[in-house]
Amino acid sequence: MSHVLSLLVEDKPGLLTRVAGLFARRGFNIESLAVGNTEVDGLSRITVVVDVEDLPLEQVTKQLNKLVNVIKIVELDFPQSVQREHMLVKVRVDNQTRSAVLDAVTLFRAQVVDVATDSLVVEVTGDPGKIQAILRVLEPYGIKELARAGLLGMGRGPKSITDRVR
Repeated sequence: MSHVLSLLVEDKPGLLTRVAGLFARRGFNIESLAVGNTEVDGLSRITVVVDVEDLPLEQVTKQLNKLVNVIKIVELDFPQSVQREHMLVKVRVDNQTRSAVLDAVTLFRAQVVDVATDSLVVEVTGDPGKIQAILRVLEPYGIKELARAGLLGMGRGPKSITDRVR
C-alpha cells in the first residue's frame, strides 16, 4: 500500500541522502520523491510516496523524526489533500495519427510543448489517475520517451505544514 508523506526539513547538504537511506535500511520502496523550496527561507519540502506492504509506516516516521534537520512530517490522505504529478511524454506521430494524438491531448487538458515531423512532446499535469489514463491512450501510438516528476501534495484548507515555523 502506498502512502504519501510530506516532510518539512531544513535545507542542509546531505539531508536527502539520510532520508532516502533511512527508507532503504527499513526495506521500504520509494515510488516517488520530490524536493523543493518552501515559502519559508531555509526550509524545503520533501514529498515521498512510499510502498509499505507489511511493515508499519509508524516505524519509519519515528526514525525520520529523530533526524536533526527534520522539522515536521505529515501523511497526506488523498481526500484531505491535493496531489499532482507532472510528466513529459514524447509520442510517435505521422500524418495519419497526428490529429488523433492532438485530440487526446486536448481531451486530457494537456499541452503540446514541442513539435517535430515524427513526434510530439506533451506536457501533462494532474493526479496520478489522470497521468496513467493519458499514458494508456497514447501508448498505442508509440511512446518514444517519458519523464515523470515526483508526486507533489499538500493538505486542503487553511492549515499549512509551515504553520508555527515562521
